[in-house]
Amino acid sequence: MPASARKKTAANSQPAFWDASAIVPLCCQQPQTKAARQTRRLFPRIVVWWATSVECNSALRRLERNQELTVRETQSGIQELDRLRLRWTEVAPLQEARSLAERLLGAYPLRAADALQLAAALTWCNRYPRGKTFISGDDRLLEAAEKEGFDIIKV
Repeated sequence: MPASARKKTAANSQPAFWDASAIVPLCCQQPQTKAARQTRRLFPRIVVWWATSVECNSALRRLERNQELTVRETQSGIQELDRLRLRWTEVAPLQEARSLAERLLGAYPLRAADALQLAAALTWCNRYPRGKTFISGDDRLLEAAEKEGFDIIKV
């Protein structure tokens, strides 16, 4: 098997942590949609924080209120979110993640939800992020994730 095929197969077998900012472009047309879909082909096994569906639903509703999505596009986006949710793995809201998020807020210029996202990712990998992938559209969150030891992908 050629090296490129082995690398692609290895990536496909590995789960990756997806931030809500990377999930939303999978649910509706955004400037990042093409990159998000390409990344999903490489990392189809999605791991998320337990509140990611709430964050994504909030984003879709905000886009509708701002008239960036029609009612029909919002409904379609929520249906796609529901389909994704059936297949993804969620990191439960544990005390460990809350403690990690509090530490992360002291170490990086993150908002609370972003600190919780990164804490969930660290919980998922048992605080050993080396070789694990963190996918997001947020530059500050990606910078923090990289400093924590994750491989990062921006969508």
